Amino acid sequence: MFKKAQNIDTAFRGIKNFAIVFVAVYTICGALVMYSCLDMVKTMQGKIYVLVNGKALEAFAADRKDNIPVEARDHIRTFHQYFFSLSPDEKFNQAGIRRALYLADESAKQAYDNLRESNYYSNVVSGNVSQTITVDSILVNTNVTPYSFRFYGKQEITRPTTVTIRSLVTEGQLRNVKRSDNNAHGFLIEKWITLANDDLSTKAR
Repeated sequence: MFKKAQNIDTAFRGIKNFAIVFVAVYTICGALVMYSCLDMVKTMQGKIYVLVNGKALEAFAADRKDNIPVEARDHIRTFHQYFFSLSPDEKFNQAGIRRALYLADESAKQAYDNLRESNYYSNVVSGNVSQTITVDSILVNTNVTPYSFRFYGKQEITRPTTVTIRSLVTEGQLRNVKRSDNNAHGFLIEKWITLANDDLSTKAR
C-alpha cells in the first residue's frame, strides 16, 4: 500500500513538472510569435508604394529626424541653384527667382530687389550673359534650431568674350515649415547674407 502511494506521488510530481514545462514553453513560443507579428506589422507600415509610369515601386518611410542633414543641404543647394542660375532669357530667370523665393524669407527677396534695382538682371539679358553655379560644400549645424548653415560655391559667368569664375560664400538659418509643392523639404531660409563674392579668374573665350 505504501509503495502504491509512492508511485502515485511520483506520477503526480511528474505530471506537475511536465505541466510547468509545457506552460513555460507555450508562453515563450506565444511571446516569440507575438513579437514576430508586431515586428512584421511595423515593417509593413514603414513600406510605401509609389506609382511611376504605371508601375508600383516599393519605398520605405523614415523619420524626418533621420534625414534632416540631407534634406537641409539639398534645400540650400536647390535655393542657390535657382537664385544664381541665369541666362539671356528673361522668362527663365524670372522662373528661377520665383522658385528660389518660395524657399527663403524676406532676406532673399531684399537681395533680389537690390540686384534688380541695379539693373543686374537686365544687363544679363542684354549682354547675352550666362551664369551657372557649382557647389563646393554646405555646412549645416542641426544640433540647435533654427539650423545655421554656410554655403561655399563658385559662379561661372560666361560673357560673349570672357569667362569669369567667382567665389561665393553665403550663410543663413533654416526654419522648419510645412511641406508644399513649392517647398518640398519643409524648410525656410532666413537671415540670408552673402559673405564673399570675389573674382578668382577671368579668361578669354
